[in-house]
Amino acid sequence: MNRRFDAIIIGAGQAGPSLAGRLTAAGMKVALIERKFVGGTCVNSGCMPTKAMVASAYAAHLARRAGDFGISVGGEITVDMRKVHARAAKVTLDARSGLERWLTSMENCTTLRGHARFIGPHKIEVGGELLSAPRIFINVGGRAARPDMPGIDQVKVLDNTDMVALDQAPRHLIVVGGSYVGLEFAQMFRRFGAEVTVVEKGPRLVSREDEDVSTSIKDILEREGIAIRVDAECIRFEPHGDEIRVGLHCAREPRDVVGSHVLLAVGRRPNTDDLGLDQAEIARDARGYITVDDRLATNVEGVFALGECNGRGAFTHTAYNDFEIVAANLLDGESRRVSDRVQGYALYIDPPLGRAGMSEAEGRKAGLPVLVGTRPMTRVGRAVEKGETLGFMKIVADAETGKILGAAILGPGGDEAIHGVLDAINVGTPYRDLQWAVPIHPTVSELIPTVIGAMHPSG
Repeated sequence: MNRRFDAIIIGAGQAGPSLAGRLTAAGMKVALIERKFVGGTCVNSGCMPTKAMVASAYAAHLARRAGDFGISVGGEITVDMRKVHARAAKVTLDARSGLERWLTSMENCTTLRGHARFIGPHKIEVGGELLSAPRIFINVGGRAARPDMPGIDQVKVLDNTDMVALDQAPRHLIVVGGSYVGLEFAQMFRRFGAEVTVVEKGPRLVSREDEDVSTSIKDILEREGIAIRVDAECIRFEPHGDEIRVGLHCAREPRDVVGSHVLLAVGRRPNTDDLGLDQAEIARDARGYITVDDRLATNVEGVFALGECNGRGAFTHTAYNDFEIVAANLLDGESRRVSDRVQGYALYIDPPLGRAGMSEAEGRKAGLPVLVGTRPMTRVGRAVEKGETLGFMKIVADAETGKILGAAILGPGGDEAIHGVLDAINVGTPYRDLQWAVPIHPTVSELIPTVIGAMHPSG
């Protein structure tokens, strides 16, 4: 028996449920298929549980610093990891339950549990049942990559999903991968009481950022007692009694480090290898990401790919924007494009890094006449008042066109303050216009005009 729908959505991540809401509101009969948890990575093993844990780690850190603010808390500060875990799990469960209730109440939406596979361009098999629709939307997300590294099959290595399930702090956590996911876990578990070592194959942390940003992040983490091992050209794993030895270098010291737990945080891969995409002749690139055009359509008429699986964005907000683009184009007669999206994201260490648009290095690589302005947090009143003066602000602009190219705010509230610049880039505000804004004092954002007023040629 073949059940026919107007649209089929594979995956209930950030784009799926919202798209189901728009399509059913437009009178369509929709099937939404989810093989595991509603909400995708963000709700279940990414943003929500990890940021809940970051909040607990910050509370522990602030409690230890209470004396700096003239506050006495008395006694040793301890962390109850079971309660930390329970709090994060509740945040996840509440969000997931809310989404499930919404989908259940959605008229004309049929939610199916199981693994979906294509058996033709517009035909899907799930749990032995055949479904078909003229429009199919793939929203299957991604998972932690597990490259074939020497000895990796001889030891137990954890990924981000495993980390949010821990209810006790490791004795010594070794984080392999010095980028966004790895650094957030490194700092939070250091604050939970673990010894932490970060191992990075490259010459510096978060290599996509400008070198001054990477250097400042390294300084922030090392001040908290996190060991950073870059240029680790000989990463390998082997059992060491009840613990794990991780190789760092082949010919120089230290050659290895021994820890109780290893987090592998070396990138992501799309969940596209078991969807039967070949049966529908849906194209993928060499890394497995589904190939889409500027409107998120695949090479097969009526089939779209949204979220992390299309390789056009690895964030919750970009997945949601994918939904917005598809819905606007299909239902509202608009012509929205992925290439119009301004890049924005954050690194949730403490203090956080907020990023918008191009970096200085990207602007220079593109051959643009780059202007740059910076200001250390030691000269930002709000940061001084809060006793959080690590980091700095940086804005990049095009000297000829006056366009703001990008910004980095590494400091207290950097993930929020960056939106002033992100919004200005989105609407095309010339950088000089921001110089004459009258921001609120005392805030981090109030220094944006000051930074702009001191801009000078890059390099």
